[in-house]
Amino acid sequence: QVQLVESGGGLVQPGGSLRLSCAPSRSIFSFNVMGWYRQAPGKERELVAGITSGGNTNYEDSVKGRFTISRDNAKNTVHLQMNSLKPEDTAVYYCSAKLGRKDYWGQGTQVTVSS
Repeated sequence: QVQLVESGGGLVQPGGSLRLSCAPSRSIFSFNVMGWYRQAPGKERELVAGITSGGNTNYEDSVKGRFTISRDNAKNTVHLQMNSLKPEDTAVYYCSAKLGRKDYWGQGTQVTVSS
């Protein structure tokens, strides 16, 4: 069983920054894709950013230029650096990992952007 442990959420003012971290229970390179999703109240879960085992990245349009997904190989961790945060970024953020045909999910971490 794969476990994904997330950290780094919290409350931040508009324009501020946060970094989310996801530490899986096996090597980050064993997954086809790792990514971050978010779900705001009353909305469907959406992909925010993803990174393949080969290092290719993709982003949801509203976060391009503000968010960066990256890997820390030494710490076996995937990060989501979020800058210039907006109130509409408020959501529960989930780390995900795809291994073959199976998807794994973290428990979620709350990000609240408010003054």
